[in-house]
Amino acid sequence: MNLQFFKYNKPFQLESGKSLPEFQLGYTTLGKLNAAKNNVIWITHAFTANSNPEEWWNGLVGKGKFYNPETHFIICANVLGSPYGSTNPLSVNPKTGNKYYHNFPEITIRDIVAALELLRQHLKITRIHTLLGGSLGGQQAVEWAIQQPNLIKNLFLIATNAQHSPWGIAFNETQRLAIKADRTWFSYSDDAGLKGLKAARAIALLSYRNYQTYQVSQEDLEEKTDNFNASSYQNYQGEKLVNRFNTFSYWYLSKAMDSHHVGRNRGGITAALSKIKAKTLVVGISSDVLFPVAESELLANKIPHSQFSILHSLYGHDGFLIETQQLVTLFENFYINQKLKKELYEYAN
Repeated sequence: MNLQFFKYNKPFQLESGKSLPEFQLGYTTLGKLNAAKNNVIWITHAFTANSNPEEWWNGLVGKGKFYNPETHFIICANVLGSPYGSTNPLSVNPKTGNKYYHNFPEITIRDIVAALELLRQHLKITRIHTLLGGSLGGQQAVEWAIQQPNLIKNLFLIATNAQHSPWGIAFNETQRLAIKADRTWFSYSDDAGLKGLKAARAIALLSYRNYQTYQVSQEDLEEKTDNFNASSYQNYQGEKLVNRFNTFSYWYLSKAMDSHHVGRNRGGITAALSKIKAKTLVVGISSDVLFPVAESELLANKIPHSQFSILHSLYGHDGFLIETQQLVTLFENFYINQKLKKELYEYAN
């Protein structure tokens, strides 16, 4: 992994009308840009991930994998607001000398993409061969493809949507209610709201998986009356996030996800998606209850030059992180259909 930092030392205007006096993005690059500058694979990550897709998408990215740094120039940037190298609520506000905490301005998906675009310009990348992301990463990818229709050749949108649904917003608000129920959330400290964050993550997990996932993976012996596997699992997953994230970033990024609506001030979803010029593959997950297949179908129906596929998985929304072999097959078939497979594997100089 090659973690680097992009610093933007000017005021950064946000969609809300507020601004950050400056910002930083942590980003990872794998491989090298070839002489033709046409081997860029840009990955936009999901909610609580970092900028290293070899870590959380290792069935898809890495040496000898489908997206191979020996052939491709792979880029992933930690989103604005996230604590893995980018400006976030625990960063110091240069105007006050204090950490932002509750005074961090609300950000939207469009703000996150605007920061990515500045990084792209800094790196002097003029063409992205494939832009791909799942969930919140897919929200970024579709937004970027609308804003910069001539930048992206191929677009892969996985388990995502054109507008975050009332159902998804309700899940996020319920998680924020859990955070607010933790009295420490209202303090200005790095560890504010951690018990609430644990509960919030447990709630989120119910939307990332589904009934059948728990039936198969958390089944118990019939003589049990307490200490069930599902109970232990919820506690474990909540604690696991608490040990690697912070409540403020979780709060603000959940708000950013809620803000996602490609049709805002563009004449609606249909008009916005019609601007996309990239050859697009939309992938829905059969058992996803958070981003149902219907949301993927809407994207595919409204984006010109798009194809639609279903990933079959027991694991619900998290299937896009687990069923990587299925994704490889879908991606490879897409490139073959677009007559791009030979090109994809001949990038290395």
